[in-house]
Amino acid sequence: MEVTISAITGELVSRFISFLMNKYHSSSHAKAEEKKMVERLQHLLMRAGTIIEEADTRYLTNFGMMMQLRTLSEAMYRGHRAHDTLRYRSALQDSADFDEVSSNNSSSSLYLAIPHKRPRKLTDKDEDLEPRGALESLEKAVANMAEFVVLLGGCERISRRPYDVYLYTENFMFGRHSEKQRLLSFLLQHNDSPGDYAPAVLPVIGGTAVGKKTLVAHACADERVRSRFSSILHLNGDNLMRIDQGRTMFGMMLVVIEFASDVGDDEWKKFQPFVMRMGRGSKIIIISRLQRLARLGSVKPIFLSIMTYDELRYLFKTLVFGSVDPAEHPRLAQTADEFTKVLHSMQGSLVATNIFADLLRMNLDVQFWRSILDKGLRMVKRNILMYGANPTMLEQQGQPVDITDFALHPLSMTRYPIKASIKEDLPSVTLRELVPDPSVRPKEDFILVLWESRIPPHNSFSHFITSRAQETHKGSSASLRRKRREVPI
Repeated sequence: MEVTISAITGELVSRFISFLMNKYHSSSHAKAEEKKMVERLQHLLMRAGTIIEEADTRYLTNFGMMMQLRTLSEAMYRGHRAHDTLRYRSALQDSADFDEVSSNNSSSSLYLAIPHKRPRKLTDKDEDLEPRGALESLEKAVANMAEFVVLLGGCERISRRPYDVYLYTENFMFGRHSEKQRLLSFLLQHNDSPGDYAPAVLPVIGGTAVGKKTLVAHACADERVRSRFSSILHLNGDNLMRIDQGRTMFGMMLVVIEFASDVGDDEWKKFQPFVMRMGRGSKIIIISRLQRLARLGSVKPIFLSIMTYDELRYLFKTLVFGSVDPAEHPRLAQTADEFTKVLHSMQGSLVATNIFADLLRMNLDVQFWRSILDKGLRMVKRNILMYGANPTMLEQQGQPVDITDFALHPLSMTRYPIKASIKEDLPSVTLRELVPDPSVRPKEDFILVLWESRIPPHNSFSHFITSRAQETHKGSSASLRRKRREVPI
């Protein structure tokens, strides 16, 4: 009996030791494979970034090259996400307790705030396959760029401003590589038909705050564009018929028209006499969020969609970390990913992205970042419960947005064109001042500056803030109870 027990015990110990050794070797092999993958991604990302950066310094006229550039940029941003996932994985495992608590709190808030966008939870197998898929896509995209690089060398170089302008991401337009090239190609090409004096019309169509005006302003600032056209005229579509039809036109003109609402065919025809007086080679750009206006174009429109998750994630991390290496702050990097998920699920507004990045840069502290994330999620929930829509949708509709969670006082904000005289009379506060110290809030109505863009057209995103929130809350109490029944929790 004792011999049998001894034999069984020895067998179990032997198997246990073998199991531990196999597990150790398997773990070592996995770490070695992961290290190779990180190194390969770093190499490919450097090559892809170099190609894209060089392409941004050239005028591309080949549509196929523009599509290749888009494919490469998408693969590059996906590769950056895979690289970060592998790079931060070990550091995040060390902070598993923090992650579990924080992710549970944030995810429950996120589900309540955006019930129709529940993120899929990734398994360990998914997390392993995702970086491999990103690596394969990037390898394929880079391998297919050989002819692109050769052709790129024959493209004319774009005159650049001093390099110091491009040291900070806030100073130049991010992404939209193929769209920038398409717009520049349209403006610089001599594509007038023989005997046709009507200027070419290019519609730029996209949702709110996706960068339509920034894209056009970027193209208008190009030296070749400015030297090609004798003047650049900016018009408001709502006042299109008020333009001086007897105005004398000299040389080629570039007319940029922004439409907030649809324009009838009859009204557009009435505008044609003005158009026909412009010099041969003139161009018209239409900016609108209405796809119906694409019918006015004489060339294929440029449709601007929201950024992909990988693009938005890369931009947000670049803005918020600046020169700081995210690998040194894995918890902050994880929190930044949570911000990106929320921002992307709410239509990926570039304005909201810059607003939050501007706030977070003030303090690279985990608790501060999570408090801002928590306030943002609570603000989303509050507006859904009160008005049945998230803040982005409310602002697009011109409706008030409740910001009680950031101001620690019942306040609502509305964005509208503020006249200079009114703005001078009202006190002004920036969001960077209000969030860390809510006591700076004036007791009366005031102007809240959420963010000021540092690139053309240098928009200032100011909102009118009313402290008469008690009236709003009383008037919406019935709506609040009704919305609570409608929103799934």
